[in-house]
Amino acid sequence: MTTDLARDLLTDGFERIRDGLPRVVEGLSVDELLWRPDADANHVAWLLWHLARQQDDQAAALAEADSAWRADGWFDRFGLPYPPEAHGWSMSSGDVGRFTVADPGFFAGYHAAVHERTVRYLASLDAAAYARVIDTRWDPPVTVGARLISVLDDAAKHLGQAEYVKGLITRRRP
Repeated sequence: MTTDLARDLLTDGFERIRDGLPRVVEGLSVDELLWRPDADANHVAWLLWHLARQQDDQAAALAEADSAWRADGWFDRFGLPYPPEAHGWSMSSGDVGRFTVADPGFFAGYHAAVHERTVRYLASLDAAAYARVIDTRWDPPVTVGARLISVLDDAAKHLGQAEYVKGLITRRRP
């Protein structure tokens, strides 16, 4: 696979996440964004935030850059009851329940900033960069290319989960 093809495929995948995220938020009230199918389930708002946070943190680490969450002021705008380094991994049901939504438009805005940083990073990569080993704790060791696929896979899963919960919400309406 050529470097250009790898970049084009990854960019296309991340663009699909960017394009799908606002459609999930569209038409949902704040109460609906925070609705949980059961007491331990994640709600749409948390899923979309976590989707963006994991992409932001991992792409920033690969690029050896600051995250949009901190550098672009999204941590302050969201005003969540979590420390700035929180990204959703290992959060309890209670942590998810404390999530608040100041402005539903923040989800698309934050993810758009993350997406811009991600594709800028992708544009900087050459073949050697994709093959660079970044984590030797796994067998086989994790490369930049493998990590990018993992980030995209995680984002796609969370987008699908959020779409599913939105479907449950819309079916509950009178």
